[in-house]
This record gives sequence, structure tokens and C-alpha cells, in this order.
Amino acid sequence: MTNVYLIDGTYELFRAYFGAPSSKNAAGQEIGASRALLRSLAMFLRDPEVTHVAVAFDTVIESFRNRLFAGYKTGEGIDPLLYAQFPLAERVTRALGLVTWSMIEFETDDALATAAARFADDPRVTQVRITSPDKDFCQCVRGQRVVLFDRKEKRVTDEDGVRARLGVSPAQVAAWLALVGDTADGIPGIERWGEKSAAVVLNRYGSIAAIPDDAAQWDIAVRGKDALAGELRKARAEAALYETLATLRTDVPLTETLDQLACKLAPTPELEALCLELNASDVWQRVQKSV
Repeated sequence: MTNVYLIDGTYELFRAYFGAPSSKNAAGQEIGASRALLRSLAMFLRDPEVTHVAVAFDTVIESFRNRLFAGYKTGEGIDPLLYAQFPLAERVTRALGLVTWSMIEFETDDALATAAARFADDPRVTQVRITSPDKDFCQCVRGQRVVLFDRKEKRVTDEDGVRARLGVSPAQVAAWLALVGDTADGIPGIERWGEKSAAVVLNRYGSIAAIPDDAAQWDIAVRGKDALAGELRKARAEAALYETLATLRTDVPLTETLDQLACKLAPTPELEALCLELNASDVWQRVQKSV
């Protein structure tokens, strides 16, 4: 049986950029984050249990969601030294022999959500592990079949973990984000709605559409329910749009099969050249020894 690891490459690159020291190659290009990404993933792939992996990147930050909502996140404000490493990061994962999805029309999250849904239905798969702490991915979790996996802490978040973290089921996560908002994605949420109130109300009514407009019809005790109902009543259309923005797509046209996700760290000429370019001879030496 097989565990499938789905890696949010954009998140990994950002984490490497803000956690690794700056470094430049012989051409003067900033490479610190890409080299840290190379080292991190090469170490990850040395684990004998890691046999099937795919990575997705936001090749551009903008996606179809920007056409739906002008306030949705863009690439504005990203440090140019980080942004310039986006293509290099994709070269890193490909040199490591990993299936790499470059997202333009869709987002990284959509690619991983699509892959999670697909491979979870494969009887050869024991578990699909989305290696990201992003709460957006909580909507992808299915029991213990599809989980979130923190590579650093080796912590698994299953369906019970989602409920403990957000207070709602995976199926309600997009609605919860629509009400609460998601500053990372530029989703403002509905005025006055907080995490606890959104969880309580969604657990009672199941969906945003089913929440009564009149607070007098609410049969649950929620602090400030008159204000909550009033704000939602005024912003029904916005809430529906925000839920659409927060809902991860599962129809990204990915063509790879489970067998094509099989990977093994190997000393290829492409990897050797990249290690030289990134001043990462330590990685190359470890890869050679692992054969």
C-alpha cells in the first residue's frame, strides 16, 4: 500500500525564503530559498516511506479567481528576490524527479485538491497527505484517508483534527472562510462574524444559505446574533461569492497516474548541474551515497 504526498511548492518556497539566509550564485542571482528548498526536499525523499510525490506551484500568483473578485490576492508586495526564484524552485523539484504542476489559470491549492480527490479513490493508496498547514486544505480532508501532514512536526490532521481546529466539518470549511474571511487570499469575510460564531451557526444550520435572515428565527444562543443576522442579510451576494472563492476546485486537468508519481532520489545529470548552480555540493554528495 502507498502513501501519496502532495506538496504545496509555493508555501515551501516562501517558508524557505523567510527561514534561510540570503545567498547568491556565481551570476549574482539570489538562490538562498531555492537551495534551502532543494536541501529540504532531498532530505524528505531519503525517507524510505516517501515513494509517491507530486508538487504544485503558483507559477503566477493570479488565477481565475481574480476575474471574479478584484480584491483577491495578487503578486503585489512579494519581494522581487523571492519572486525571481519561482522558476528556479520549479527546476529544483523537477531535477529531484518529482511530478511538478505549474499553475496559471488555477492555483496550487486547486491542483492539490484535485489530486487528493483522485488518488484517494485509488484502492492502492493507503493515505493521501497534503503537506501544508494552510487552513484552505482542511476542506479536502476525508476521515483518515486524506489528511494534512506537517513535514516539520510530522503531525497529521484528520477529520477530527479539522473539527478541533476550526470547529466545523471539512464540507463546511469554504462557508466558514466566507463568513470569517481569509486575509492571505484577500477574502474580507462578513462584518462582525468571527471564528466561533461562524462555527456555532454553521454547525446548527449546515450552510450559509440555510441561515435565517431574521435572528428571531435562530434557535441557538449566539452572542450578538441580531448584528450577525443583519450583516449577513445585507451581504448575502458577497457571502456566496466569497464561498466560491474559498472553494477549492477538483477539476484541474492533471494527467499523471499514481504510477507516474513514483519517485526515487537519483544522481542525474540535471540534478548535478543544479546542485553546482546552487552551491549545494552537500546535496549532490548525499544523493550519490544514497544509491
